[in-house]
Amino acid sequence: MRQRTQLLIIDPQNDFCDLPPDWRPSSAAAAAPFAPSLPVAGAHADMQRLAQWIAQQSPQLDGITITLDSHQAYDIAHPTFWQQGDGSAVPPFTTITAAQMRAGSFRPRNPDERQRTLAYLDALEAQGRYTLMVWPLHCEIGSIGHGVHADVLNACRQWQSQRQRAVHHVFKGMNPWTEHYSALRAEVPDPQDPATGLNTALLQQLAQADTLVIAGEAGSHCVRATTEHIVQNIAPLWGAEDFSRIVLLTDCISPVAGFEAAQDTFLQQMRAVGVRCTTSHAFNL
Repeated sequence: MRQRTQLLIIDPQNDFCDLPPDWRPSSAAAAAPFAPSLPVAGAHADMQRLAQWIAQQSPQLDGITITLDSHQAYDIAHPTFWQQGDGSAVPPFTTITAAQMRAGSFRPRNPDERQRTLAYLDALEAQGRYTLMVWPLHCEIGSIGHGVHADVLNACRQWQSQRQRAVHHVFKGMNPWTEHYSALRAEVPDPQDPATGLNTALLQQLAQADTLVIAGEAGSHCVRATTEHIVQNIAPLWGAEDFSRIVLLTDCISPVAGFEAAQDTFLQQMRAVGVRCTTSHAFNL
């Protein structure tokens, strides 16, 4: 029986890609050409390599899943939500802790949300994975930045035509009250929103693969969190802890600037449990 292979592409979106000027789309509504709001150095080249790999491996590739970071301007991890103690704006790439909020250094612009916000920060920090980061507004639903990198989109379109099956899309991050790096669950699930809990349907779909190939952006955050959650949850569905069935295409993944060590640590941890870390040039189906 032929082995089944699935490709999981995490957040291959324009806002995360360091697109050269001649690659940047424009729209009639924009006063200036589109500029990615959270570009990851190397992501454009990553996506080009990934598109080439999809084209080459298309006959043996049984399924493609694309996750899409999907946000609104009003979000606990965006500047619109926050103000400093003196009422001034909070610039992007500011980290905010529960202690800082209690000290009055930061507060939500809506004073009615103080207790809920503080409870979120406490719950997030208790997990020890992340400190809340105020990111630039990115991957806003309906925006150009939310769209998929053109080469990857075209490669997936060709795959669909050749294999006569659809790409599966997974949207994450729409709840403004929790960060949602991982495609499998939010950092702090909202009990009132099942979409922030463990995505068992996606997990079961991925578990059908004999080989699960993973690529996307960014290796320090969304690729890392998603892969970690897969490793933590998929073994019972596979019936064994054989993580060599997971392949990370390391030349199709890059870290957010300043978080290079986080990606390095992630890859070391994945190698340690048996995940195959290789390049798109070296890995053929």
